Amino acid sequence: MSEPTSAANIPSAPTPVLSVSPVVLPAPGRAVDLQVRVSAPLTGSELPIILLSHGHGRSNHLSSLNGYAPLANYYAAHGFVVIQPTHLDSKTLTLDSKDPDAPLYWRARAEDMKRILDQLDAIERAVAALAGRLDRSKVAVVGHSMGGHTASLLLGARHKAPHDGTEVNLSEPRIKAGVLLAAPGRGDALSKFAAENYSFFSTIDYSRMTTPALVVAGDKDDSPHLTVAGADWHAEPYFLSPSPKSLLTLFDAGHGLGGVSGYDVAETTDENPERVAAVQLLTWAYLRTGLYPGDSAWQEAQNALTGVARPLGRVESK
Repeated sequence: MSEPTSAANIPSAPTPVLSVSPVVLPAPGRAVDLQVRVSAPLTGSELPIILLSHGHGRSNHLSSLNGYAPLANYYAAHGFVVIQPTHLDSKTLTLDSKDPDAPLYWRARAEDMKRILDQLDAIERAVAALAGRLDRSKVAVVGHSMGGHTASLLLGARHKAPHDGTEVNLSEPRIKAGVLLAAPGRGDALSKFAAENYSFFSTIDYSRMTTPALVVAGDKDDSPHLTVAGADWHAEPYFLSPSPKSLLTLFDAGHGLGGVSGYDVAETTDENPERVAAVQLLTWAYLRTGLYPGDSAWQEAQNALTGVARPLGRVESK
């Protein structure tokens, strides 16, 4: 393969994608049943699975099964089955809940992902073209912003419940690898607003996030509404968790990482299609190699990122 000029230029052969929504999963005890979107390549068998957790952004529909098309479409066109839930914090639900975990429903978000894995049979029945095509031994999770926090809990990070201080363990052994996009960092660097409104962030413990993961952070993502630590805060899940981990730092990237939450999203302050293409490729490649040890995709993607005169970012690993 000739040397690529950017991370977006690694040769690929996207396949047509089938997307079905809403698939409604019964959820006793949940405020509403769980609705998901399922996107999959039209062809292929023994397909690996990505659970994609949305953030808690300002737009009404991006924080739902209808968001994150740049990621969902890319992953599905390159061999993954992507399952996207609408978490309880979605503005599309407008819940008026006295739940102690509201308004972000941090615990329910992780439980949504477990529920999906518990109901893969029901998903296959609802999406007839998918029947018998899933490889349930190869499951990954990807999340952006609040979704990155959700992913971290499934990968092993711990919390203390704000109302009684008990430790909450939501780790999911069926998930073998993950990607945290613009996820929160340590709990003692919260802004006044976050400390008052999202106090659960204060007890996050990454020391037991043992599942392999790629942390993606923008070096201009200062997120002043969440942290007083600046952009470095979003890289901390890498430094505070045990190996094996990798960190992708994107240059000049804000919280939207170029626009991963949707096409032409108004609140993306760093809109950059080339950056989105890099995130697509690098996260896909990381998960591909993570689920299929020995696959060269991750190394090839790193080579493409750095082997140019003006790289879009850098990667470090431990």
